[in-house]
Order: sequence, then structure tokens, then C-alpha cells
Amino acid sequence: MDNSSAPNLKNEIKQRASWRDYYALCKPRVVALLLLTSVVGVVLASPPGDISIFILVMSTLGIGLGSAAGAAINQIVERESDAGMARTENRPLPKGRVSQQNAFIFAMLMATASVFVLTVWINVLTAVLTFASMIGYAVVYTMYLKKATPQNIVIGGLAGATPPLLGWTSVTGSVDPHGLLLVLIIYTWTPPHFWALAIHRRDDYAKVNLPMLPVTHGIEFTKYSILGYTILMFMVTLLPYLAYMRGELYLVSAVLLGLYFFYKVFMLMFSDKKNAAISTFVYSINYLMLLFIAMVADHYFAGSISQYLCDSFQFKCY
Repeated sequence: MDNSSAPNLKNEIKQRASWRDYYALCKPRVVALLLLTSVVGVVLASPPGDISIFILVMSTLGIGLGSAAGAAINQIVERESDAGMARTENRPLPKGRVSQQNAFIFAMLMATASVFVLTVWINVLTAVLTFASMIGYAVVYTMYLKKATPQNIVIGGLAGATPPLLGWTSVTGSVDPHGLLLVLIIYTWTPPHFWALAIHRRDDYAKVNLPMLPVTHGIEFTKYSILGYTILMFMVTLLPYLAYMRGELYLVSAVLLGLYFFYKVFMLMFSDKKNAAISTFVYSINYLMLLFIAMVADHYFAGSISQYLCDSFQFKCY
């Protein structure tokens, strides 16, 4: 039997790793989205015009290092399944450009730096929550939940939903209801976001025996599950307005962005287009970015816009 083509991860270290390989271990695109939400948490927890640049920079650095460490550990654990999927086969570990040992050392250095930065320059609460989120993603989700149940992303999604709360606690030093509401938004957004990708990559997940919902329950069931969570997500995104956390500018943005999300989901459910799933996935990323940017815009400009409208149309404003 010829085993020359069989993957041998231990013997595939063929070239010296570059900084780009270690950068790829951090999942920079994923971490960038997480950091956007953490920055929004810092901004919303601060009075308009009175944000601390030092807290913003150091919290972003600490949270980013923790998120990157979790991403690296995730790739260490999943190196064999990554080698079997088209989407991930070119990552540094499956391709042998970075050894498992070096990747682990890199992850530990980033995790240690994260805890140090947040403990020394931010506060202990944020450091503890960031470390707990990293463990939740890298250990609880990656090592256990992802292989144990098709509801893995629902149960494990909390770890990836915490960055805005981490940004919030960086400013306040406490866990506040409004910070938790930001977590709830991302938590309900995660299933439709991830399951759209899972539909697009169903064959990959089936090939490596990962029990993702489209693999275990079929694509049609997954589509209706996406619709159900999109409805829940839409209702949750209205809560910042109903809880007097955000104003009309945010409300209009949340409704318009949510309605277009429904449009993408209905196209996924009833259209024959082959790219409907990946199109929904891509929009879900843009949706979350724009929703959180709308919160910041409302935080800074809602009062000015309301006053301008009142003055322009001679409304009586209170």
C-alpha cells in the first residue's frame, strides 16, 4: 500500500514559518470583527466626547491578544479536520508551515500578554472575563461542543459574544445590563450567521465528521432554523431602543438592516441560486458591523439630529 500521499502533519514542516503564518493563526478577520464590537462597548460605556483613548487602546490590545490566542488554540486542536476541508486546508498547521509546538507557545504568549495588559492597565474583571471567553471558545467549544452536538454554535456562541461586554467593563469595571444586552445581540446573531456558512460548506463538514446542523438534520431544517433565530435576533435588536439605551437613529437603522437580513434569509430559503447561502453569510458580517456602527452614531449624534429636526420644522421638543 502506497502511503506517500497520506497526510503526515509531523513530517510536513518543509519551510521556515514567516510572520504571515503566525498572523494567519490569529484569524485576523474574525478578530477584527470582535474588536469592532469591543470598541463599541468602550464607546457606549463612555460619555459622548469624554472617551479615554488610553482605555480604548489598551483594552483593544488586551482583548485582541486574548481573541487571537483562542483562535490559535482552535487551529491547533482542529489541525487534522482543517486538513480535510477545502476552506481550511491551506492554514499554516495543516500545510506544515508552523509546528504544533510553536503554535502552542505562540498562543500561550499571547494569552499571557492579554491577561497582563488587562490586569495592569485596565482592570481585573476585564482580564478574568477575557480569559474565560478564550477558554470557552478554545476549550469548551472547540474541544468538546463542536464535536458533541449540532447545537454547538448555540451553546458555545456565548464565548464569541462577549467582546462588547469586555469593552464595557474596561470603562466601568462592572457588568451592567446594557453591556449584557450587547452580548445578547451577538449571541442571537451567531446561529444564522454560522449556519449560513455551514450550509455552503456542508460537504466539507460531512467529510471530516463534524456534526453541524446541515449535516445531521439536513439543509431544509437548517434554513428554517436560520429563519427562527433571525426573528429572535430582530426582536433582540429592538431592545436597546425599548430599554432607553439607544434612540430613534439606532431604531431606524436596526429595522432597515433587519428587514434586509430577512430578505437574504428568504432568498436562501426559496431561491435556487447556488450562492444564496454564502451571500447570506457575507451580509450577516456586514449587518453586525453596520448595526454596531449605528449604535455609535446614535450615541454621538442622535441628540443633535433630533434638535435639528425640531428647529427646522418648529416642533416643540422636550
